[in-house]
Amino acid sequence: MKRYDWLKKIQQLDPETEFIQIYRISSWYEFPWDTTQSLSFALYRTYAVPGIGRLLAQTREFTDRAQKRYDDTTLILEAVVEHGFGSVQGREAIRRMNQMHRRYDISDDEYLYVLATFVVVPKRWLDDYGWRPYSRHEVRAATNYYRELGRHMGLSGIPETFEEFEQLLDDYEREHFGFDPGGREVSDATLGLMASWFPPPLRPSIRLSSVCLLDDPLREAFGYPAPPAVVRRAVRAGMRLRGRAVRLLPPRRRPSLARNNRQVRGYPNGYRIGELGTFPDAPAAPAAGGCPFPHAKASADEA
Repeated sequence: MKRYDWLKKIQQLDPETEFIQIYRISSWYEFPWDTTQSLSFALYRTYAVPGIGRLLAQTREFTDRAQKRYDDTTLILEAVVEHGFGSVQGREAIRRMNQMHRRYDISDDEYLYVLATFVVVPKRWLDDYGWRPYSRHEVRAATNYYRELGRHMGLSGIPETFEEFEQLLDDYEREHFGFDPGGREVSDATLGLMASWFPPPLRPSIRLSSVCLLDDPLREAFGYPAPPAVVRRAVRAGMRLRGRAVRLLPPRRRPSLARNNRQVRGYPNGYRIGELGTFPDAPAAPAAGGCPFPHAKASADEA
């Protein structure tokens, strides 16, 4: 295979009807690391909306059990991508997601905003830091994928195009971003979680680097001081340099699944989709033998 063979394959598919195949290729073969990072930052953005950040702080799930919440979110979302909306596993993952959300008073506007972050942030991330940007096919496929996810969540008024999602996101953030102690607490816990994946001597630098990647409205909504300009430029230049280095690598021949990432740590013995997430009366039971999703570390991570 040559470096752009996956892109050629994508361009042969129809983003209106084969969007899930395109999204799998993009997420698992072309941009696995970037997809994971950008979706994490997409969800992180929502904490800067006071209503969302305050609710997440009140549940204590994202502050007291940050690693489990990260793992559960990653695994539930990946199950839908891997198996499809009509599969037993995909339906179970969506059911779990809807059951958790239904416990809280969350408006459709907030749901649509969160959906918009999943559509818009990865494209913007790849425009800035990817080894290549999303193609037009990939943009449309990702848009259609999350439109379908929104329909399975029972949402109405879902935007039709990427541009409409982008407008929704920008307008919503302009109107709603603001400081809230709960949102700041969830943000601090999330940055702490990301830093915990690295050796202790590196953790302060990882946290600072993460703040350097935040745009000013997002950073200001959390009340973080501006990092030194020279550090911010260096971090962002390093990210762009990484993208250029990845461009020189051969294409992936095997899918890079998020459940095999080193950052997913909570299920060393495997898991069942129906046991992921939060439950009203008791924590999820540990996965038993015969789990359909054994947790196996990837042989190599993308640079």
